Amino acid sequence: MRLMEMARVVRSKNAGPLHLTFDIMLETEADYERCLAAPGLRAEPIAKIYSVSANAVAITPYPTARAIKITLPRHEAAGAPGDRDVYGAQQHAPLLEIEV
Repeated sequence: MRLMEMARVVRSKNAGPLHLTFDIMLETEADYERCLAAPGLRAEPIAKIYSVSANAVAITPYPTARAIKITLPRHEAAGAPGDRDVYGAQQHAPLLEIEV
């Protein structure tokens, strides 16, 4: 099953001008646990998707909210020349196809 079929919400946004953050929110405890255990939602595969170092990928689980937050550095500062998504709101799409 792909993340887009399981998650209630998958979104991205800026976390300051130099980082992106991704929120993944799940409907059930079982879905949350499955996503936490999914190999595709670990630092290494996410780093590969976004062309950053795995050491720069922070994954923070929020069990009470059944949510997972992923934060990583932007390739250019928000609003800098060459930035095509000043709000970081369109960066979550590659995560949607991850198998969970």
